[in-house]
Amino acid sequence: MAIKELTQEQIRTWTLEQKDRWWLENVYRGDMKQLTLRSALTGMILGGILSCTNLYVGIKTGWSLGVGITSVVLSFAMFKALSKIGLGEEMTVLENNAMQSVATSAGYMCSPLVSSIPAYMLVTGKSIPLYQTFFWTVSLSMLGVLFAFPLKKRFINDEQLPFPEGAAAGIVMDNLHSEGGSDGMFKAKLLGIGGAVAAAIEFFRNETVTKAAGLWKLPDHLDDFIYKFYTPKILGTPLKDLTIQVDSSITMVAAGGLMNIKTGFSLMVGAFINYFILAPILIHEGVIKGTGFKAITMWALWGGVAMMTTSSLYSFLSKPEMIFRALKAPFQKKGEKTEDILKDIELPMSVFMWGIPIMSAIVVYLGHEFFNLAYWEGILAIPLIAVFTLIAVNSTGLTSITPGGALGKLTQLTYSIIAPGNVPVNIVAAGINGEVSLNASNLLMDIKPGYMLGAKPRHQAIGHVLGIWAGALCCVPLFYLIFHGDLSLLTSEKLPMPGATIWRAVAEVLTQGLSFLHPTARWAALIGAALGIAFEMANTRMKGRFMLSGVGVGLAFVLHFTDALAMSMGAFLFWYFEKTLTNKESTSYKTMVENRETLCAGAIAGGSLIGIILIIVESL
Repeated sequence: MAIKELTQEQIRTWTLEQKDRWWLENVYRGDMKQLTLRSALTGMILGGILSCTNLYVGIKTGWSLGVGITSVVLSFAMFKALSKIGLGEEMTVLENNAMQSVATSAGYMCSPLVSSIPAYMLVTGKSIPLYQTFFWTVSLSMLGVLFAFPLKKRFINDEQLPFPEGAAAGIVMDNLHSEGGSDGMFKAKLLGIGGAVAAAIEFFRNETVTKAAGLWKLPDHLDDFIYKFYTPKILGTPLKDLTIQVDSSITMVAAGGLMNIKTGFSLMVGAFINYFILAPILIHEGVIKGTGFKAITMWALWGGVAMMTTSSLYSFLSKPEMIFRALKAPFQKKGEKTEDILKDIELPMSVFMWGIPIMSAIVVYLGHEFFNLAYWEGILAIPLIAVFTLIAVNSTGLTSITPGGALGKLTQLTYSIIAPGNVPVNIVAAGINGEVSLNASNLLMDIKPGYMLGAKPRHQAIGHVLGIWAGALCCVPLFYLIFHGDLSLLTSEKLPMPGATIWRAVAEVLTQGLSFLHPTARWAALIGAALGIAFEMANTRMKGRFMLSGVGVGLAFVLHFTDALAMSMGAFLFWYFEKTLTNKESTSYKTMVENRETLCAGAIAGGSLIGIILIIVESL
């Protein structure tokens, strides 16, 4: 059935009470099954598994990917198949929505494991005990939920911000449960095919497993055979020592398939400049000591981080009306105060009035006990959370882009002034603000489809809490199993963790200044900062049609060339299909254009999960 929505005129002119009453009468589905035992357990299992794919992708790229639509399609197909053989009944659309609330929350909560947590370990040289990481990540995520739900009333019920990715998930669920399921089964097949192919490739690439099983091993890089006859070099450095190779894995190609062509092109430009031009020259001149990813990145990250930082901040701060709108939104009064007609459906305000202070106190206490964060430094982070969450939610609601990078840098800048010279405090305090605002923004994105489909907000809130625990129980032990206390593995060739590298680098620059860097690295930071602003100014002037993204170009300086190339190839490949496949009835169009996200999500999930398993096998 078609999703019912208010017109823009109604959104602009109606009072909140009118909007809530209309929603209650026209959209709300009453007592339809929602957060049932099976939807909760399915969401926890799928979310826990898929959060591991986010951990893997985060280790490789520093990014996290939404798992909501993937979990929706998987659960729909699973219960439809079970119903056909008489082992149960299909999920209702609201059960599927409640399930994806759980799964999505599990996927989002692993972000600290690829950013602030490993960055803190690297600067202190100490491995945080597993139980501390577990309770720290859970506490930050829980605080994000508590900050998110009070904002729902304003940004979703009243202003009805689009939250584009959340709206897309709502439309997918509505279509799956309205078209007899054929479209859903097709998506499920694509997920399975993509996952199986990516998993098989990862399996046959692993020397430890294939050797033990007596199987043929697929080369790690497609250009390996060239080195049997000839060693291509730039200024005396072999290309493979510059990480310039073609990976045989398709997981990062699939990740690139979820990007737009502009980001893919920007990654390729940045990678070419860094690895084909700058790195060979600097290795030849002795500025970069040694070869390989770690040696190159220790120089290159300064220009890349500067470019990403200024690009993000300029893009963010160039729209002050968005910031002011977000800050004043909760305090605006629209007409006379009215009775809350959804008080029996929404979470009671008492949950937040008591929950936020209590959870904030827990976070401050844990910050002091686990990370030696002074109580006053932790307390100061709480009002900053409120401010940054308002800004982040407004941005996410309008564009689906959460300015986590820019807000994280602003927090680190703030604490470099408050606690000068203290790198660990800088990382931990910024981690509190960054992770809570990121969780709150992304969870509101998840609440949007529930509002569109007529779900109970209380059920989604409970689902988010269940998802947090499911994600923590899966991801935190897995994180420790991967690096098993060996800090030298963090930011290594196997576990590059560009997100943690950036957090550490920014903290060191802000607390120590640029004097400890080689002069060429200082110039790279200055030029990168200028280029980041220039790219965003060009984007603004050309209304987004400028072909380079400062974040994309800068990110390439902290990625392996192989990963940047693979993601660029994925972005270009699906852009090409979109331009050339015109027959909308053909299987190729439905596969490569209409369902590219599904196909790519399957490949990422399959490749990531088997990749995680193989890393563990090798470690053991």
